[in-house]
Amino acid sequence: MESSHAVLMYAGVMVGFVIANLIVIHLVGPKNRTAVKQMPYESGMDPVGDARQPFDVKFYLVAILFLVFDVELLFLYPWSVAAYLNDGIGVPRELRNTVFGVMLVFMGTLAIAYVYAWRKGVFKWR
Repeated sequence: MESSHAVLMYAGVMVGFVIANLIVIHLVGPKNRTAVKQMPYESGMDPVGDARQPFDVKFYLVAILFLVFDVELLFLYPWSVAAYLNDGIGVPRELRNTVFGVMLVFMGTLAIAYVYAWRKGVFKWR
C-alpha cells in the first residue's frame, strides 16, 4: 500500500507541474495577435487552396513500406541484442540456430517485398 503513495504523489506532482506551466505561459506569454500568427501552420508553407485535395497513391505506398521496415527493426533489434547473451537472459543455446534461421527467413521475406516494390516502381517519383 505504501508503494502506491509514492506513485500517487508522483502523479500529483506531474499534474501540478503541467498546470503551473500552463498558467505561467498564459500570464507571461506575448499577447499581441496578428493575422500571420492566427494563420494555420501548414508544414512551413502558406496554406493556399482547398485542404481536401487527394494525395497521390505513391505517398501511401511509401508510408506503408516505411511502416513495414520500421516493424522489421522492432523485431530485429531485440533479437540481435539478446541472441548471444550467456547469462541465461537471451535465447537458449539449443534454440539459437533455429531462431537465427527464423530471422533469416523473416529478413528474406522483407527483402523479397522490397525488391517487388522496387520492380513495381514505388520508389520512382514523377
